[in-house]
Amino acid sequence: MTRFTRRSALKIAGASLAAVTVPATAAADEAVDWTVVESPLDSTLHDVAHTATNAHAVASGGLVIERTDAGWEVVLQGGPTGNGNDLLGVDTTDDGNRLWIVGASGAIGEYDVVTGNLVDRSAPNDHTANFNDVAVTGPAGDADVYVADDSGAVHYSFDNGEEGTWEYEVPGSGSGLTGIEFYDDRSGHAIDTNGRVYATDDGVTWNPIGIEDAGVTFYGLDSDAADDVWVSGGNASVFAYDGSAWTPESLGDAELRDIEVEDGHGYAVGSGGIVFERDDGKWTPNRTPVGENLQAITQNGVAVAVGSGGVVLER
Repeated sequence: MTRFTRRSALKIAGASLAAVTVPATAAADEAVDWTVVESPLDSTLHDVAHTATNAHAVASGGLVIERTDAGWEVVLQGGPTGNGNDLLGVDTTDDGNRLWIVGASGAIGEYDVVTGNLVDRSAPNDHTANFNDVAVTGPAGDADVYVADDSGAVHYSFDNGEEGTWEYEVPGSGSGLTGIEFYDDRSGHAIDTNGRVYATDDGVTWNPIGIEDAGVTFYGLDSDAADDVWVSGGNASVFAYDGSAWTPESLGDAELRDIEVEDGHGYAVGSGGIVFERDDGKWTPNRTPVGENLQAITQNGVAVAVGSGGVVLER
């Protein structure tokens, strides 16, 4: 079953958007092949995902933008509650028809990318912590939803986020969870600010699987299988898990805010407009035409990276 998440292989047909030419900031041997496209925002874009229609990104101020034939356009304002809470994380149902968005002060929303309808699922059981990331499995209208918060809890609903169906579990010591992602029904991983990675195969019970002596803060997570997990963090650190051991690698000194690797090819993005590309078993820096901090990456057909100042890069 094809999933329209950051790790799926769907190719989305998109417009050829106008590029803005500015000096490159990241040194590399390769030519500059990332372009800046016009963005309707100047606030930080925190996450991005492909859906059944187009790529969507979420931003500060409760804004959601969509990549259309006419360019990137604002499609939601104010967030799920209408209060303008910052939106920090996004994921889609397996069919790509629903975009789940989460953010500050307990914001959770279920957005239908086909009809434009938005359902407010905020503050489950009156919890109003900052929700940093979301993972979704299953089809539109019948999804399992997992939300990671600043207090170290995973809030989950096996009934499409309906009121009264939410429970929560704290995988570790209460350190904030910065990322969560699922690769199969009720199977996935989460990371926290205390250097820990957690795994589940039932969506409820979480077990620590490392990373010992990592020494950096974790920001990015790519969960593709029980034995195929990638984590990125401070000091340009990348960690790969094969089901039994973690292999660390340092790519420099930037903060790598997000990572995605699919069938051996992938990207890690971070501070100062840095993009590292993985191919043939090694990471190399790409040259990019921006210096803004990049927050998230998706590579389904058209690779899209987003970040501070509303910056959008495409390749």
